[in-house]
Amino acid sequence: MTQDPQRLSDTVSRRKFIAATGAASAAAIAGCTENTGEESEGLSGDVVVKGSSTVFPVSDTFAENFMEENSDVNVTVDSTGSGGGFKNHFCPGEADLNGASRPITGEEEEQCGENDVTPVEFQVASDAVTMAVNNEADFVDCVTPDEMSQIWREGGAEQWSDVRDEWPDEDIVKFGPAETSGTYDWFNENIVGEDYNHTAEHQPTEEDETIVAGIRDNEYAIGYFGYAYYNSNSDDVKALEVDGGDGCTEPSLANAKDGSYPMARPLFIYASESSLEEKDQVYAFLEYFLENAETETVEDIGYVPSNTELRDQNLSKLEEYDTGSSTSTE
Repeated sequence: MTQDPQRLSDTVSRRKFIAATGAASAAAIAGCTENTGEESEGLSGDVVVKGSSTVFPVSDTFAENFMEENSDVNVTVDSTGSGGGFKNHFCPGEADLNGASRPITGEEEEQCGENDVTPVEFQVASDAVTMAVNNEADFVDCVTPDEMSQIWREGGAEQWSDVRDEWPDEDIVKFGPAETSGTYDWFNENIVGEDYNHTAEHQPTEEDETIVAGIRDNEYAIGYFGYAYYNSNSDDVKALEVDGGDGCTEPSLANAKDGSYPMARPLFIYASESSLEEKDQVYAFLEYFLENAETETVEDIGYVPSNTELRDQNLSKLEEYDTGSSTSTE
């Protein structure tokens, strides 16, 4: 993605320059820095990324691409769930970045504060949470939010016929995210509903591919995950349309983008303020991430990319943490 040379020439500092060396427009950036008299400095050190299994494919792809251009930087990306990442890694100060499929909670912010970790939020994409069933489940093609709530609430429907009389008298086999998942939190709040709790009678996992496999192998199974995992497994499972009151709408990037799909949601990356200010390699990787969040790479993975306005807002926010020098690259 081509950057604006004027913006770069106005704002490039030592950190901005070395951050930019890993971006696709490195040649253009080098031309700008020649006028400032600054010389290239290599990046090195570790970047630790935890969090959402939904955001994981984006973070992992960007990490691999970034490391190809910055061989002395090691970016490790682990799928721990949004909440699991915040609680066990990011807020204790053991991770630089945390992907999240829902906003950070007040309780998580409090935990971060207790450890002198200040989270900085960036919205990077949009998703269409997808409800899927077995390919042989020809009895169902579309569901309402209330019907999904009946299936997924504590003490809810046990057989398909409990939801609709014409559906089979067969047990509903549920595969879904674990409680540490941001997708679980989002679904619990927005679909199960505030008057109910999410059922524990399902097979929970942080591995969305495991959910796909469970649905694929059981005729009466159902499960939900981010659209990217349906996008890469569309031959193995069937996505259900959702009727939020305006008719049945399929999960798709176009429908998530225009808001017509009832289960569209934003995706985030959170950065530790101290990591941004003290570690050049973290700042550089996040800048690379934010710049490329607008590209077709995100769409190819299965999410709605950020737009130009959001990209510029994110980069402007990031620049607030450009101290011009670092104290550590460890």
